[in-house]
Amino acid sequence: MKAEGRTVAYDLQASSFNWEIAPGKTIQAWGFNKQLPGPVLRANAGDTLVVRLANNLTEPTMIHWHGIRLPASMDGTEATQRPVAPGEVFEYRFVVPDAGTFWYHSHVNETVQMERGMYGALIVDDEADPIVDGERIFMIDDMKLDKNNAFTRPTWFLPRMVERHDGRQGDTLLLNGREDLVINVHGGQTERWRFINSSSARYFHLYLGGREFKLIASDGGLLEHPVTVTEALITPGERVDIAIGPFTEGETIAVESLAYNRTTFLRSKRETFATVKVGASRPSVAAIPERLRTIEALAAQDAVVTRSVELSVDPRIRDQKDFRINNTVHGNDKPVVIGELQVWEVANTSRMDHPFHLHGFFFQVIEENGKAPAHRAWKDTYNLTPRSTIKIAWMPDDRPGTWMYHCHIIEHHAAGMMAHFDVVDGSKPYEGNATTHVHHHH
Repeated sequence: MKAEGRTVAYDLQASSFNWEIAPGKTIQAWGFNKQLPGPVLRANAGDTLVVRLANNLTEPTMIHWHGIRLPASMDGTEATQRPVAPGEVFEYRFVVPDAGTFWYHSHVNETVQMERGMYGALIVDDEADPIVDGERIFMIDDMKLDKNNAFTRPTWFLPRMVERHDGRQGDTLLLNGREDLVINVHGGQTERWRFINSSSARYFHLYLGGREFKLIASDGGLLEHPVTVTEALITPGERVDIAIGPFTEGETIAVESLAYNRTTFLRSKRETFATVKVGASRPSVAAIPERLRTIEALAAQDAVVTRSVELSVDPRIRDQKDFRINNTVHGNDKPVVIGELQVWEVANTSRMDHPFHLHGFFFQVIEENGKAPAHRAWKDTYNLTPRSTIKIAWMPDDRPGTWMYHCHIIEHHAAGMMAHFDVVDGSKPYEGNATTHVHHHH
């Protein structure tokens, strides 16, 4: 453990405002500090973050700090706090213990609030970070707008059902709140690009025209070794950091998402989100080491499973709660005891992909469909392909309270694919899940 860090304070105001996503194209966004995405919050590992949220919206809201190992009372869900009413101020205060790429977003009426722009990046730095020539944060989103650039809501049964099944995907493609973003870089430079998929349901299959880049970090920070690839799948809620470069002066690179078939009614297609333009060369100081850090294995591949979690979808098409976990909707799962290693088998019995997100804790995937993963990483969101099973290991540390896990396709979460569970102190009698969970879904 490092010496205690400093205190870093931010003010966030949630409100409705006009936002220009392209020249002459304005939307009525909801967000933080009249920016889309909201401001980038930055701290060093070990610092205490203090964020005062003032709610100037006409409905309640609150903030979930995605990927941060914080106290349950600060997790920003209806299991742990009363939503912040219009006109109220709430102060979040917690230590950010881990370096990495995180994000914050609304956890109330998410299908409306997140769709309209209620999210931002939270970056935690550390002296162990590799040296690069520059760094960029890219928040991936899309919006479903009508010809007047207003947010649509399906009213008829069929489109409503398609949107519930697929999750809400739109044709307005945004990177950092802009359509057709141009990214200007210098030749000879190697940069760290932090990607955060903040969309409701879009699977972003990163492709840079066949150019190789290195995966250097995932949800829970640095990998053990850089992994050289030409494409990377980033599902809703996930983060991927890459080292890219050196660039060649004069070249132009499209930032694309390749088609990815996640079994939806609407066909996936290859799409361009932004363009990289390379200017004059500059000398480089970048150094990406072959070993980024050591990640100790929490459990062996054949570790005994302590809990089974099943994600399922009722195959009959109907407009009701058919997205389930352990055959319940918005269920309560058994408690876990502080200090007892968790080995969960998470099975997706449906015919569609689901990104599984665990609040408050990182896990290691120790097996996927019977095989050990190619490299070790700390994750909080992991994609389950159709009819697949993963085995994850995680350790509940001394942060008792109510937590949750859910599918990070926002519409599936709203439709019931989530569950609460308590982390409890084994030396004390367990009183049962005291909170009655009320869900407001408009």
